[in-house]
Amino acid sequence: MHSLSTFLLFYILACLKIVHGADIIHGQKVRGNSMLYMVSVQNKWGHVCGGFLVSEDIVITAAHCSAEEIDHVVLGTHNLRKWNISPLNITYMCKYPTYISAGFGDDLMILRLSGKAPLNNLVKTLPIPKDEIKLKEGEICSVAGWGKTENKDFTVDYMRVVNVSLLNPKLCQRIWGPGLPPKAICAGGYNTNKGFCQGDSGGPLVCNGMAVGVVSFNRHRNCKYPDVPNVYTDISKYLQWINKNMKTKECVK
Repeated sequence: MHSLSTFLLFYILACLKIVHGADIIHGQKVRGNSMLYMVSVQNKWGHVCGGFLVSEDIVITAAHCSAEEIDHVVLGTHNLRKWNISPLNITYMCKYPTYISAGFGDDLMILRLSGKAPLNNLVKTLPIPKDEIKLKEGEICSVAGWGKTENKDFTVDYMRVVNVSLLNPKLCQRIWGPGLPPKAICAGGYNTNKGFCQGDSGGPLVCNGMAVGVVSFNRHRNCKYPDVPNVYTDISKYLQWINKNMKTKECVK
């Protein structure tokens, strides 16, 4: 009974605190020849989440994006009103096997595309770590997306990017308390006016040219930072699962 009570308390706290990451706050437009790995994950109504290309036919994004009936991706453009390449359908989605909701962590998903993206001057892949890594407090990284630019704004057509610094994990744990999943990275949103907001979910946290995190959540739909740290899923903690699923034509645990 005690375990059940603890679980319910944690769940309530998570629901109260968490809002999926959506938009870039106090960023700037992305230069045309950069971040060519970025993907807009969409449903029949348009943009839902960000994502990033890690091979010709594999996109990594956040597991909670699957709730929005996503079925295709747009790549090769920063402006969602101008497609340079025809969208690719999603053949299937592999959510991390223990994923429940963003608040419980494991907010990671692999998308297998219906065809291979043409890797050229419009489309690139983004490397992920080869082994588990330790990030340095204060390191400057970047996050990009098509999310909102203020609390009440709409999502944007042209992708924006912002630099954020990595927070000390112990500080982040102290601020978030039980609402922070164990395999998380914290960057931006706290002690700064920069970070992501609703609409940027699934996009990469990029440090030194490598994807180290996936946008997961902030708190209370409040993107008027400083508030609490933005939370990302730590990619390096899931490498075995990612590599297995990139090599197969079906979801494996």
